[in-house]
Amino acid sequence: MNEQRFDSVWDAIEDTPQQAASMRVRSELMMALQKWLKAEGLTQASAASLFGVTQPRISDLMRGRINLFSTDTLIDMAATAGLSPSVTIKRQKAAHKSSQLATAA
Repeated sequence: MNEQRFDSVWDAIEDTPQQAASMRVRSELMMALQKWLKAEGLTQASAASLFGVTQPRISDLMRGRINLFSTDTLIDMAATAGLSPSVTIKRQKAAHKSSQLATAA
C-alpha cells in the first residue's frame, strides 16, 4: 500500500491545489471570526446587524459551513470586526511540486 502525506486536510480532500488553497484561506478566516465572535460575546442577532447580514448567515458561519462563504465575504467580515487579515505566500514543498508536474504531464 502506498502511503501519502499531506500538508493539510484540504490538500487531501480537494481535487486541485487551487481548491485546497482557497479552502485553507476560508477556513482560517472562519475560525478567526468564530473566535472573535465568542470573545466579544455577541449574540448572533447583534453580529448579524454589525456585519449587515441575517442571523441565519451568522449561524452558518458559527457552524462552519465553509462552502457558503467566499473569501471576499469573509475578508469583509473580518475587517468589519477590526481584524487585519493578511496573505502569506510560501513556496510549496518539493515533493508536492514534483507530483503535480507528473500529474500534468
